[in-house]
Amino acid sequence: MIKDAKRISIVGGCGSGKTTLADNISKEMNIPVYHLDGMHYDANWVEKSKVERDKVILEKIQEDAWVIDGVYRSTLERRLNRSDLVIFLDYSTFALTKGILGRYLKNHGKEKSEIPGCREQLNWKFFCYVLKWRKNKRPCIASEISKIKQSKVLIFKSRRKMNKWYMNEFNEKMTI
Repeated sequence: MIKDAKRISIVGGCGSGKTTLADNISKEMNIPVYHLDGMHYDANWVEKSKVERDKVILEKIQEDAWVIDGVYRSTLERRLNRSDLVIFLDYSTFALTKGILGRYLKNHGKEKSEIPGCREQLNWKFFCYVLKWRKNKRPCIASEISKIKQSKVLIFKSRRKMNKWYMNEFNEKMTI
C-alpha cells in the first residue's frame, strides 16, 4: 500500500511519533517531508498567523509528492482528501503522555529539527492539552477520516503495531 503512495498524511496526538515516522518514511521513499508545526512556528515559538500558515500548507499539498505530519484542523479535510495514504496514530492518553515526557527528557533544551529556532520544552498548559487531546481533538480527526475512502487509511492503536507494520513495509526496524 505505501509503496504506491506519493502523498502521505500522518495524524495523531502530541507525542505519538508523527514527526519521527514522517522523517523515516520520507527518507525511505525519497519524497519531501513537511512538518506542520514547522509551518506554524517561527524561532522562539512565535506563532505565524493562521492565514499565513494555512496558505503555506495548501501550497505544499498541491505538490506531487510529500509526507506531511500534523493535524491543524483548518486544512485537515483538504489534506486528507489529497492524500494517497492517511496514517492515524490513534494512541491512548497514557501513550501520548509517555511520548511527550520521554521526548522532553531526551531532548530538553535541544533545538527541534522540524521547528528551527525552537527548543524542546514542556509546560503545564501543553501537558494539560495532551491529557485532554483524545476528548477534545480526536473526535474531529476521526470524523474527517471517516469521510474519506477507507482503503487509503491505516489506523494504529499502539507503537508496537505501527513499528511492526513499518518493519514489514521497509524491512527496517524503527522504534519511536
